[in-house]
Parts: sequence; C-alpha cells; structure tokens
Amino acid sequence: QVQLVESGGGLVQAGDSLRLSCAASERTSLILGVGWFRQAPGKEREFVGCVNWNGASTSYGDSVKGRFTISRDNAESTVYLQMNSLKPEDTAVYYCAESRLYVSMCSEAIAEYDYWGQGTQVTVSS
Repeated sequence: QVQLVESGGGLVQAGDSLRLSCAASERTSLILGVGWFRQAPGKEREFVGCVNWNGASTSYGDSVKGRFTISRDNAESTVYLQMNSLKPEDTAVYYCAESRLYVSMCSEAIAEYDYWGQGTQVTVSS
C-alpha cells in the first residue's frame, strides 16, 4: 500500500504563490491517478484538481482554474500542485490522494480515491 506525504504548505499573503508536493513514502513506487482536495473549517472536502498517471490528462475545479497547475515527476514518485495568485478563500488543509481506477483520465470524485495523505495547511492572509 502506497503512503502519500504532502508538504509545502504554509502562511502566505494574497497574491503569493506556493507549491505543494505529494510524495510516495517509497520513491520507487509509481503513484497512479492523483487528486488534490482541500477542506476549510466547517466546510466539506472540495475537489481542487487531478492528474492521470503520466500527466497527459488533468482536470481542475472551477474555483482554481487558471491559477493552479498540477504536474508530476514519476522518477521521483512526486506530484506537485503549483498555486498562483492565492486568495484568502484558498485557505484550507490540502490533501493528495491516489486512485487506481483510470489510466487515461483522472477522477473528480472523492469516493474514487483510496489512499490519502495526512494533509498540509495552507493559510492565505489578506
């Protein structure tokens, strides 16, 4: 079972950028479809974006389209979430998760992800 570890969160100001990483605990492991989700206090977990196993297919939530970009380095078993033009409403705990259901696409559905990281806090001040 692959374990995922997120890193890169922190406190930034509105308009700043931040890059989150999602790494497999064993760097020789291939992470398949990866989704990024976030959860703010008192709110439901929200889809941010996803990427399929080779990076050919991505999808983003409406609230982050044009600002966030997902990429991956399979040699390092790591998936990245580049967040630009951050807003206070982006404040949340960000999670990455792996889904093994699809090859050529990735899923926006939380229920289709089996393995989750512990989350990393992103706080954007105004």
